[in-house]
Amino acid sequence: MSRLRVEWRASVSLVGTVLRYLSVPLAFPLAVALFYGEDVLVFVATIVFVVGVGYALEGLDPEPDLGQREGFLMVALTWLTVAVVGTLPYLLAGDGTLAQPVNALFESMSGFTTTGATVMGDISFDTHSRAIMMWRQLTQWLGGMGIVVLAVAILPELSVGGAQLMDAEAPGPGIEKLTPRIAETARVLWLAYIGLTVLEATLLYGMHVVGPMVGLPNLAPQMTLYNAVAHGLTTMPTGGFSPEARSIEAFSAAVQWVIVPFMVAAGVNFALVWQVVNGDVRRPFRDGEFRAYVGLLGVLSAAVALLLFSGTGLLDSASGVVGIDPGYLSDLQAAVPGDLERSVRDAVFQVVSIMTTTGYASVDFNAWNGTARYLLVVAMLVGGSAGSTGGAIKVVRWVVIAKSIRRELFTTVHPEAVRPVRLGGRALDERALRGIYAFTVLYLVLFLVSILVLLADADRAGTALTNFESMSAVAATIGNVGPGFGVVGPMQSYLDFSRFSKLYMVFLMWIGRLEILPVLVLLTRSYWRS
Repeated sequence: MSRLRVEWRASVSLVGTVLRYLSVPLAFPLAVALFYGEDVLVFVATIVFVVGVGYALEGLDPEPDLGQREGFLMVALTWLTVAVVGTLPYLLAGDGTLAQPVNALFESMSGFTTTGATVMGDISFDTHSRAIMMWRQLTQWLGGMGIVVLAVAILPELSVGGAQLMDAEAPGPGIEKLTPRIAETARVLWLAYIGLTVLEATLLYGMHVVGPMVGLPNLAPQMTLYNAVAHGLTTMPTGGFSPEARSIEAFSAAVQWVIVPFMVAAGVNFALVWQVVNGDVRRPFRDGEFRAYVGLLGVLSAAVALLLFSGTGLLDSASGVVGIDPGYLSDLQAAVPGDLERSVRDAVFQVVSIMTTTGYASVDFNAWNGTARYLLVVAMLVGGSAGSTGGAIKVVRWVVIAKSIRRELFTTVHPEAVRPVRLGGRALDERALRGIYAFTVLYLVLFLVSILVLLADADRAGTALTNFESMSAVAATIGNVGPGFGVVGPMQSYLDFSRFSKLYMVFLMWIGRLEILPVLVLLTRSYWRS
């Protein structure tokens, strides 16, 4: 009988270490609870629980030795465990739809994986306390740059195996090593992330207070300090949760324009962001992925803006469209066509939000027609850059696939030619190409299979679900986008799905955030025994 080759105790022990340190960020919603006098005991109990369980798990292996196999297990278990523990505030508070365990798990996994899909039946302070709503925002901020990347940055016991942990967790083909030591790289990435978060929150709140102070109009009347912090916490992780039921539509045009560049930055490789901060402002323009990323955002935004401006991008009637009030559609038909600023703003905001997988909504795009919505589906599948907080397939993979197809066309005519695929001036080895093709095919296969799973379960449960709605729900969860179309539109929720479908989408969010392979490898016999 073959021997077990994975030291699972080492992996679980380090999960306990991460869990124990989760008590530190939990102090923030506890402070909010103390300030507002709401749900204080909920967060005290949660902190006591995570510290206790963390210490208990650490005791399984006081001196863990982390190899590559243990790294995969530790990363996958960390994300699953943190999502499960993240349900405690929701369950202990016992408010609204999140009092049900499956709903709480869905919301927690959606938060930590920065998906932004919600099962909240009522997004308001009438149902949920400000502390609970801030915890919901904070889960996305913690998950954005990566829980394990944060752990590598602050925990010396993870510094030795930090590179393989970051490779297993980080979105995209890999994180560029910015400093000689991987722990320093992790800290550099988190510093850039924190800096941009603080800058955005400061600008948003500044718009609210500066105008009236100097006798000018208030450019952001709804952007209180609470809202500024809440949206700062969910823009940079490309998360999309909002304490407002109508998402960013609840705010002024000025607020929407300010949020756009931060969403764009969140979808850029953070290594490029750091290099710009350090003075190399031309570096992004020498990067093939960045040029493709900006180009796709521009082309898709221009196409949607043209459709909206001409009026052909809006539905003729709201009849039969889930969640669309005919009056809302009438308002759009009256306000958008012919209004260049509104058309461009709605198009740019939604294309950037969907392609970077942020998932904010400045308009209910369920009211857009098929062409405009299918352009958003394209953006869903493209995703952000490697090394960013964005999800989906990633721009760099599509760039490499396009280059390899062009090479195949060339070598078909010139079979004797040797023409490597280059990215950023460097030739990619064939193993890297195979990895990119394998991931993309696996992603698309899982995407198609999952559409059928949701449709079959909808038939079983007697739930009305169209093919397009199922496709958008799968694209939104496996790609960590959040909103889809129809019943899962930007002003709707995932609440009406069956418990099985919700749990299946929890799996999709988990496996999508870790880019499939680090989770699927755990299901193979060779991982455990060979």
